[in-house]
Amino acid sequence: MARQLAFDLPQREARGRRDFFVSEANAAALSAIDGWRGWPGRKLVLIGPAGAGKSHLAGLWAEEAGADVLAADALATADPAALAGRNVVLEDAEMLAGDRTAEAVAFHLHNIVLAEGGHLLVTAATAPSRWGLGLPDLASRMEGTPVVAIEPPDEALLAAVLVKLFTDRQIDPPETLIRYILPRIDRSFAALRAIVAALDEKALAEGKPVSRDLARQIIEAQDALF
Repeated sequence: MARQLAFDLPQREARGRRDFFVSEANAAALSAIDGWRGWPGRKLVLIGPAGAGKSHLAGLWAEEAGADVLAADALATADPAALAGRNVVLEDAEMLAGDRTAEAVAFHLHNIVLAEGGHLLVTAATAPSRWGLGLPDLASRMEGTPVVAIEPPDEALLAAVLVKLFTDRQIDPPETLIRYILPRIDRSFAALRAIVAALDEKALAEGKPVSRDLARQIIEAQDALF
């Protein structure tokens, strides 16, 4: 039988407030974002593992607060003066470490945003003390910023994220599939993304619906990956 061609169709990643599933792992982070008008010093560092929902939360805040969103790896070419007094999101801030130009821009951005009455939300995988910043003035300001963490995912959050990842690919997963997958892969967001991507690719290539049987084949064949 000829294999069905697998077309790389665009995915729509749901990013609205109702698409953010609240559990014990992220409730404190959501509360801190909702209370942004009361942030000490008008700044906050939001930390958590990749795929935990930091960008989702930052996007919700950016929409509510009318904030500009900057990526740390593009910060070296940014103009802090243009953002004076504005609300700003700086994403993946640990990537600043080792880039002297980007660190200097981040330092000026921090100062000019806050000095003129703006708010600053910074996202990263870990706390500022672990970023390895080379600019002492920037390091001291980041380490003096309140930190809120998205904790390791609990079972409810893992299930919700898994369903969302399928839904983003226009797949409606049966509950039996979710229950089958979760105990058999690593309890991480990266593992969830990997199994969903592999299942989608295999289903398209074989012209079959996403199913428990396909999941079993992938997990048994690629156990080391998950």
